Amino acid sequence: MSIAKRKEQEKIEMHKRILDSARKIFLEKGYEQTSIRNIASAISYSPGSIYFYFKDKSEIFHELHKEGFRLFLSQMKALDVIEDPYERYKALGLVFIRFAQNHTDYYNLMFLVSETGKAEGEGFQIAQEAIEHLSGVIQQCQNQGRFKDLHNKHFTFMTLSLVHGICSLYCKDRMAGFFEKSSEELMLQGYETFIALIDQK
Repeated sequence: MSIAKRKEQEKIEMHKRILDSARKIFLEKGYEQTSIRNIASAISYSPGSIYFYFKDKSEIFHELHKEGFRLFLSQMKALDVIEDPYERYKALGLVFIRFAQNHTDYYNLMFLVSETGKAEGEGFQIAQEAIEHLSGVIQQCQNQGRFKDLHNKHFTFMTLSLVHGICSLYCKDRMAGFFEKSSEELMLQGYETFIALIDQK
């Protein structure tokens, strides 16, 4: 490996170490209490080293946001091969649930850790793209006669709220004591109950 390639590889690895460290600290301390200094301390680097890669903690937070939503959106779009839009709609809810189960840290950063200031930037644009993707699938269902009496945006919001509520309870470990079921069982059974209700329409 040439010196230039080795340096580039080291830069990539350092970039990843910073993000991995920041992800943990944002989750432990919240956005306000996280600083460049404690991100650097966690990986035994000086704060000045972090500024070589990111201009401030907001840029780090947004980079984590983008990573999470790119991964989430790719899993949503993988369902485009399902021809029946209603089957695709039902599968999207399961993608949401499994993402929360398998990528809990990302889910918390994407939806449950707040940053001071206006929601903007590429990460939030990707989030909007995910919402529009769901809305588009619902529109395809409506074109085939399902949910025809429901406002598209309102039903999209209701779907997101329902599934996000289930996932938030899971991520914040607030499901203990519900009917002596595991958290994973409750998530799936709760979602299946929702699907059973809309199947009656």
